[in-house]
Amino acid sequence: MTSTPLSSSDVQTTAYTLELTVVMPCLNEAETLAVCIDKALAALRDNAIAGEVVVADNGSTDGSQQIALDHGARLVPVPTRGYGAALNAGITAAHGRYVLMADADDSYNLAHIPRYLEKLREGNALVMGNRFAGGIGPGAMPPLHRYLGNPVLSLLGRVLFRAPIGDFHCGMRAFSREGYDALGLRTTGMEFASEMVVKSSLLGQRIAEVPTTLQKDGRSRPPHLKTWRDGWRHLRFLLMYSPRWLFLVPGLLLMGTGTALTLWLLPAERPLGHVNLGVDTLAYAAAAILLGFQLVFFGVAAKTFAITEGLLPEDESFERWNRYITLETGLIVGAVLLLLGIGIAVSSVVHWSHAGYGPLPPVVMMRHTLPSMLAMMLGTEICFASFFLSLLGLKRR
Repeated sequence: MTSTPLSSSDVQTTAYTLELTVVMPCLNEAETLAVCIDKALAALRDNAIAGEVVVADNGSTDGSQQIALDHGARLVPVPTRGYGAALNAGITAAHGRYVLMADADDSYNLAHIPRYLEKLREGNALVMGNRFAGGIGPGAMPPLHRYLGNPVLSLLGRVLFRAPIGDFHCGMRAFSREGYDALGLRTTGMEFASEMVVKSSLLGQRIAEVPTTLQKDGRSRPPHLKTWRDGWRHLRFLLMYSPRWLFLVPGLLLMGTGTALTLWLLPAERPLGHVNLGVDTLAYAAAAILLGFQLVFFGVAAKTFAITEGLLPEDESFERWNRYITLETGLIVGAVLLLLGIGIAVSSVVHWSHAGYGPLPPVVMMRHTLPSMLAMMLGTEICFASFFLSLLGLKRR
């Protein structure tokens, strides 16, 4: 591309008439919006990139709209409040094949636009900035964000979703329109940034990272970001988008530990150091099995619902396992466990009758009562869980 940036009057309405659109979400950014637009247009012009700047205004009351128009940006009014809502509207209205998003607070170095575009031209669907690799200026990021919030959330994102990202929450990033459209993003708030990386990773899109810098923003007012509120929202989002780690893995660990303890303690008390583990521990082991099953069920149900509603992409391995999770299979397994529990209960009553229905040693009876209760409760839960999962799966099938 060798043409210069086009003004809003020159842009055609046909999609992808430009190579790059720079989208800036805006809510009362009159102090810094002009300099951000000027820097973005200069980067496009100086590097011969055919592009535009789009300001997605989220209802500013400080004259930001006129500033955007006066400095050569295309204005997109966004009535729905929220960081994600503003960005999505701006991206949807973009005329570029590629889109770069950046805050309008003059904290990001817009002269770095070419390094993002270079990675996009190489075929990457998403290019993230890394502020820790490029440099963070004095006062640009609160210590709590720099040394705890961002590193912990970025590490969690890499572990849960295998995202090759060192700075999960960098606000300056770029992506192809085709790649963005494939994501089907749903969130309208600050979680939008996390959802983009999570879904891109889950879909197996090519992701690259470039170093960028962060400087103290040029605003006199406090930022829109709230440390604890928005940090919790990002953490909550990461956990909810990973049913495997939120539900399935803890559930399987609980069931495995509970089952091992139950089999070990069922015949008799077991010494462990200076103490003996008996029926009291056996009761907790049975509770661990029940709680673990419920977590596993929540995990399968959450995954099924998320895929059905388009919140998560299709998962081939989950689909393979899902073929065996049918109503009939669940009913058979549940009925077998229910009958087993009833059988143990009946045998306990017979044993009691042989003692003339008199008092029996509580420890002896608990070794019959606990397994019976566990089998009956687990069998009943499996039967009803199978019906619930079948209802969830109706739309998908």
